[in-house]
Amino acid sequence: MRFGVETLVWLALLLPSITFHEYMHGYAAYRLGDPTAKEAGRLSLNPLRHIDPFGTVLLPILLALAGGPIFGYAKPVPVNPRYFRDVRKGDLITGVAGPAANLALALVGAGMAWGAVAWETGGFPLAQWLLLIGALLVRTNLVLMFFNLIPIPPLDGSSVIPVFLNDRQLMSWYRLQQYSFGILLLLMWGIPALTGFSPLGYYLDWTVDPLLQALLP
Repeated sequence: MRFGVETLVWLALLLPSITFHEYMHGYAAYRLGDPTAKEAGRLSLNPLRHIDPFGTVLLPILLALAGGPIFGYAKPVPVNPRYFRDVRKGDLITGVAGPAANLALALVGAGMAWGAVAWETGGFPLAQWLLLIGALLVRTNLVLMFFNLIPIPPLDGSSVIPVFLNDRQLMSWYRLQQYSFGILLLLMWGIPALTGFSPLGYYLDWTVDPLLQALLP
């Protein structure tokens, strides 16, 4: 399969998007008193500090070849919850900081797309390229945001669950996390391979697409 221009632009936008996502995790934790990410050199917008060979490079290419939604992940920013005054609240704020960063980038992309439409009517020669980049920046970051909001560890949505658990239930939740990666793989590849139905694709269709239509011209 040969990558089209749209796929190549999408892949190019993925790296800064996941870099900003991880940076905001580290920044939120730092503001809450945790210096771990800063001491590890991860409180940085340099993409090279966050690249994961599989999640940042191989996975997006495989998904592009398969024709599915393109997303990926970087090396998780190290966070030590023991620095937080309130562990549950600290985990929650740190967890949602990444998806919030993707929402901010999606809004930037929407602004680019609307600006491109206005400039196109004025004969701006690069308006089509600006529209493409803006639209793909929106889609890339909405996919990253909603994917990370799935409440399965190690995804960011799992940080919401402890807020609603007492101490005993929290221990059970932590024990369940050892099976989380297998559950995630089952949702992403196992069930689609066995049944032809993709729970992840269905979820993204009903979350990403409506917001995409609302944000773009």
